[in-house]
Amino acid sequence: MGEVREFALPDLGEGLTEATIVRWLVAVGDTVRVDEPVVEVETAKALVEVPCPYAGVVTSHAAEEGGEVAVGSPLVTVAVSPGGEAPGGPDSGGGERVAETGPEPAPEPEHVGGSGNVLVGYGTGRPPGRRPRAALRPPGAGAGEEPRSTADRGTPARGTTNGTVPVISPLVRRLAREHGLELRGMTGSGPDGLILRADVERAVREGREDAAPQQNAQQQYAAQQQNEALPDTAQQRAEKPQQGQERRIPLRGMRGTAAERFARSRAEIPDAGCWVDADATELLAARKEMNAPPGHGEPPAAVSLLALLGRICTAALARFPELNSTVDTKAQEIVVLPEVHLGFAAQTDRGLVVPVVRDAHTLSAEQLTAQMARLTEAARAGRLTPAELTGGTFTLNNYGVFGVDGSTPIINHPEAAMLGVGRIARKPWVVGDELAVRSVVQLSLTFDHRVCDGGTAGGFLRHVADCVEHPARLLRML
Repeated sequence: MGEVREFALPDLGEGLTEATIVRWLVAVGDTVRVDEPVVEVETAKALVEVPCPYAGVVTSHAAEEGGEVAVGSPLVTVAVSPGGEAPGGPDSGGGERVAETGPEPAPEPEHVGGSGNVLVGYGTGRPPGRRPRAALRPPGAGAGEEPRSTADRGTPARGTTNGTVPVISPLVRRLAREHGLELRGMTGSGPDGLILRADVERAVREGREDAAPQQNAQQQYAAQQQNEALPDTAQQRAEKPQQGQERRIPLRGMRGTAAERFARSRAEIPDAGCWVDADATELLAARKEMNAPPGHGEPPAAVSLLALLGRICTAALARFPELNSTVDTKAQEIVVLPEVHLGFAAQTDRGLVVPVVRDAHTLSAEQLTAQMARLTEAARAGRLTPAELTGGTFTLNNYGVFGVDGSTPIINHPEAAMLGVGRIARKPWVVGDELAVRSVVQLSLTFDHRVCDGGTAGGFLRHVADCVEHPARLLRML
């Protein structure tokens, strides 16, 4: 074995000082090549794969999954092989890694609602053609049977730690343990079969439904046999329901960053709100017409409703630029920004994030749709970068996807305003002097009262509502 070298957690940029170990991609005893990812860590910005600059055999991990490591602190040690090539590399025989054999399975499709709400985990992704890191149980394997590709070689599969399966966080592993769920037989819906919290909750739910009749009978028989042999005091104790245990969720990573920004926004920004109901019937009809196939030629690129609302916002911000600003507290100045970098709120398994469309004011509805689709796809594939999650100047929050009419969202610090969009529901509405059933949406604006008064905020919101009710008015601003 060659010289043992220590690899420290590198500077991950964006001023980050620490990271949490999510999962080890290599186990102790595995071989690695130069610049091969060895661990996934969660920072305050994203889930990041960390490559190792050495080739050799992994001799130790500096922390367990769920532990925190500071930038510059030891992360992993590697016994460097002579010549810098990892033993078992392409030039040596018999040392091929289990996870690098066999075809790569196609990823399970994930669904994103038409509203643009993203329900995914985040990461840095991987080069095309990369093999999966975990050898999970094949379909039909017995309850006590090890995966063949791992057991035949006598070593844990790549992507596991001491034979464990890859999960998105220690909290997911604990949730499975509390419900008696065996993770080794599960294939997750995340990248490379990564098991998410939603996968565990679904398996628990399905297990309860499938096993309820049999378990009830077995439990009744076991309780009867046990109670007959127990003294009265013990039997009384056994019949008492177990007290619920409190759950503690660490405010770290992206969840912790979001919590910090929420608290800072509330502490620093004197926010106020206003809202209005708008008839979105004509907007929905205009979108339908935009997406209708033409009589000849290729069909046009689809335009999403969220992109149309984003286009309305950028047009309104050109008329009310005070709302596209930030406050320089040290200089005691309002900084009106020339570009609109439009963020859209997205709820994920790791908390609330806001992907940002750069220079949204220069984009058409079709281009906005394409950019939002790109960011959504990048999020689904785990390729969103910290730069794509920061730098927004105005945020669009589509909370209507949760089936609610209104909300009072917290401003995304250090921005000055956020437009909220509720669900679009069929409601009675007065059209002229007649009562009709229309598609109605509630729009709300939360704004920093330091940058404008109620007249400016109300004028912006009314202008947005007018464009929703009469989309043709946008033509005057194009």
